[in-house]
Amino acid sequence: MADLTFLPLHTERLTLRAFTADDTATFAAYRNDPEVARYQDWELPVDPEGAARFVASQLSVTGPVPGDWVQIAVEFDGELAGDVAVGLDPSGALAIIGYTVRRDRQGRGIGREAVAALVDALFDSAGVQRVAATVDPANIASAHLLERLGFRYEGCAKAAALVRGSWADDDRYAMLRADREAWLARPTGRPDDVRLVEVTADSARVIGRLATAHTQERFVASVLGSFRDALFPGTSDDVELVPWLRAIEADGEPAGFLMIADSTAAHPEPYLWRMLIDARHQRRGIGARAIALLVERLRAKSDRRLLVSWVDEPGGPAPFYRGLGFAPTGRIHGGEVEAALDLA
Repeated sequence: MADLTFLPLHTERLTLRAFTADDTATFAAYRNDPEVARYQDWELPVDPEGAARFVASQLSVTGPVPGDWVQIAVEFDGELAGDVAVGLDPSGALAIIGYTVRRDRQGRGIGREAVAALVDALFDSAGVQRVAATVDPANIASAHLLERLGFRYEGCAKAAALVRGSWADDDRYAMLRADREAWLARPTGRPDDVRLVEVTADSARVIGRLATAHTQERFVASVLGSFRDALFPGTSDDVELVPWLRAIEADGEPAGFLMIADSTAAHPEPYLWRMLIDARHQRRGIGARAIALLVERLRAKSDRRLLVSWVDEPGGPAPFYRGLGFAPTGRIHGGEVEAALDLA
């Protein structure tokens, strides 16, 4: 049976609990922080009296309430670090969540840990069927948090959120109980075996379904888009490019895709055209090992450099490639930074 009284919740580092009167000053302070409030929709400024009234209304919270919203304090290292919110529909089956972390506690994974605990409690204790969240499309950090918990991007609602007098777009994410179970069951450790394997007629459909996280889509084309480009590769300096593509397997499971414009007499330096690691397999070291395998092939062909380019924006692949030794050449192509890896 559903249990809606699951507070307090304890994680490795956090306690999710009801607010106390002692939280009022800290709550008001981070709610008034322009950087914290930037992508949130509460009215500003938050005056001390209003903060006190709000905190007082949440003192007896023990869990979510059908047909209402509740705010839950997140305690870290003995003090208020932020809060999470949950609203249930009248049936108690559908939940919407929100989350806020004060600025001086951001960057420590507190939000992700708190939201994970809340989501699991909603599914496991409260019997919720679906959990949804909305974020401003510009709030990349918030979207990353959801993606790293297995939330599915469902689309952008245009001009759907009235925030301090202006209509803003609203990115929609959601997760079913089965989605969370599948995400928690995915492989997370470093694979024993990584291989570059040929894409065949039999495997193309499976490989084509691999997909990166939504926030990374602006940096890399889809696998199906790469298949199209391989079929119609186009030209560079009036010479047709020669694509070479492979699926990336991790312990025998399709985990990614890469494609290069191979070296030719006209284009003596190969170019890493596409590389995508499926969202389920990211942060396992697969990408770096795939590049190492590619480098082995290129060295065997006596290629001297491998080129790549990236969009230089927050959340982009620049740190990954720089970490592998790619260094910017100083050239910009189509607004992307070109970089090279010395294969010698």
